[in-house]
Amino acid sequence: MGNDNHGLVVEEIEGVIRLYEDGHVDRPPIVPNVDCTVPQELGVACKDVIMDKSTNVWARVYVPKSLEQLPLLVYFHGGGFCVGSASWSGYHDFLAKLASKTCCVIISVEYRLAPENRLPAAYDDGFKALTWLKQQALSGSNDQKWWHNHSNFSRVFIAGDSAGANIAHNMAIRVGSESDIFNPLCHKGTILIQPFFSGEERTDSERCMVLPPNSVLNLTASDVYWKLSLPLGANRNHWSCNPLAKEETALVDLKLPPTLVCISEMDILKDRNLEFCNAMSRSGKNVEHVVYMDVGHVFQILPNNEPRTQEMMSHIKAFINRRA
Repeated sequence: MGNDNHGLVVEEIEGVIRLYEDGHVDRPPIVPNVDCTVPQELGVACKDVIMDKSTNVWARVYVPKSLEQLPLLVYFHGGGFCVGSASWSGYHDFLAKLASKTCCVIISVEYRLAPENRLPAAYDDGFKALTWLKQQALSGSNDQKWWHNHSNFSRVFIAGDSAGANIAHNMAIRVGSESDIFNPLCHKGTILIQPFFSGEERTDSERCMVLPPNSVLNLTASDVYWKLSLPLGANRNHWSCNPLAKEETALVDLKLPPTLVCISEMDILKDRNLEFCNAMSRSGKNVEHVVYMDVGHVFQILPNNEPRTQEMMSHIKAFINRRA
């Protein structure tokens, strides 16, 4: 299959993304983009802010009504590094509810996508977002006071789902290794929801998982996402894809805060997420995990999963409250 203007299709996830031989990328509108409107009953204000005009890094900020300064949660959306947006309806709805439930200011970051911007571009944008946040903490501008004045910059959490959880983990590593340059931000914890990792050697859940109806991630799609997002010439044991590719002693040297890992029972990433938690624990890291039964990858942004989504939000709230 091809296109008269762009040539042959070289990589594709049907209905999600198509890469042509001339480098052109098609992304069908599989999820609606929505504005900042939030249901009044949630008691959450929401606006979009620009972080970096040169790379079009921006964020959607959610601020619960409160007279107190609140914990600050920096969130990275999923999408295999290739699709997704902070304005996707599923993320907007989930994060508005999460802000209300946890009483956190949430900053949902929009970062550059692959294959136009392969890794480490998404990590670079995550770093820019944290640097921008530091600048706001030091000398917030008047137009940011609507959220700045409600934020406790000494109670910062970094979170994300799927590819966004991968970004969050790598941001946690960077903050731990360069903590002085992020002052006065104080990173209290990391929340990884179904983190998108892989490797050359297949796990049992990658090979054999029975997926729920309308699953958004199968092994074929996962492989294509990595082909499109990894640096050219890299395989799935690249450090950005497989955090356990090197000896576990590498984890010992990392300065990481307490970490919560949220895992779906019916997700091809289940075994790899569990392996990651076990390796972190063996390396002396403070890590806890929860497995959500009978649901698949990124169930929290999909319809008809409200009981499990509420369960996840309660676990996130408890994790934050123990460390805030």
